[in-house]
Amino acid sequence: MTRALLPVYAAWPGQGGTGHAWIDRVDQPETRIIAPGDTLEITIWSTEENGLLTVPGQRFVSLPNQRVGASGTVFLPYVGNVKVSGMSPETARDRIEAQYAEVTPSAQVQLGFTEGRRNTVSLVSGVASPGSYPLPDSDFTVMGLIAEGGGVDKSLRNPQIRLVRDGRIYGTSVERLLDNPRLDTTLEGGDKIHVEADDRKFLSLGAAGSESVHYFTEDRLDALEAMAIIGGVADNRADPGGILVLRRYPDSAVTPGPAGPDQSRVVFTIDLTSADGLFSAGEFEILPGDLVYATESPVNSAQTIFSILGTSLGLASRVGVNF
Repeated sequence: MTRALLPVYAAWPGQGGTGHAWIDRVDQPETRIIAPGDTLEITIWSTEENGLLTVPGQRFVSLPNQRVGASGTVFLPYVGNVKVSGMSPETARDRIEAQYAEVTPSAQVQLGFTEGRRNTVSLVSGVASPGSYPLPDSDFTVMGLIAEGGGVDKSLRNPQIRLVRDGRIYGTSVERLLDNPRLDTTLEGGDKIHVEADDRKFLSLGAAGSESVHYFTEDRLDALEAMAIIGGVADNRADPGGILVLRRYPDSAVTPGPAGPDQSRVVFTIDLTSADGLFSAGEFEILPGDLVYATESPVNSAQTIFSILGTSLGLASRVGVNF
């Protein structure tokens, strides 16, 4: 692993992120929009003594629980079906009032509505208060929803966001979302948001500070950060000039020439005893599933063999004296 080869390896196919695509933010007007499945509460006021909707002495009539149908219309007495979906409540009120003005000239309309499932989003996990939340307007975003749910659980390791929409899963990290506001996706009715810990991991073996499975603590890990996570190398055994990173590429990535690896199993060697090796390690990305292997120093191996031999010879000598 050298500075000259870093650009070549970086261009090889590999996936260090979440493995999911994400949707950029699309700015929308900050208005509430009526959708099929919503419920309207309509009140019609009239000054007529004997109107079609009121009886003598009555000044208004209420039409509660008027559900917007799949076609986006609502049925109203003496008017028929009125299209209201895709409108703001103010626009829908004006349309209904205009329809009633033809049969009751003095009619004035008040309108309220309750969001149905198509106008709500679900915050499933990873926050203080999961649940179903109505869209307050058409410009409600992922971070706004997470804030409504009490924020991200602080115990989550490098928290990841999963957005389920129309049967597809999109993913990114909270870190990326905070760094780039354009990734703060505008939500749509029916969206489901999960916040969960990063499940990507790599392994360490050999004369490493620890032999274990290690989870990613941030979106991108380089080799130096990975060495810090595993506790460096064992001072009395390791060869810092022989740090190996074992990686398996998919068969589809195997290609002749510099565009990709020439075989699926590849071993990268990092020399931490040279300045070029140290700087290169700080730019070489660790991918999920990598194995970081710290080789043993030849000198330490020889010392171990001599120690074993010395112990054996000493034991044999003591056995001979006893005889």
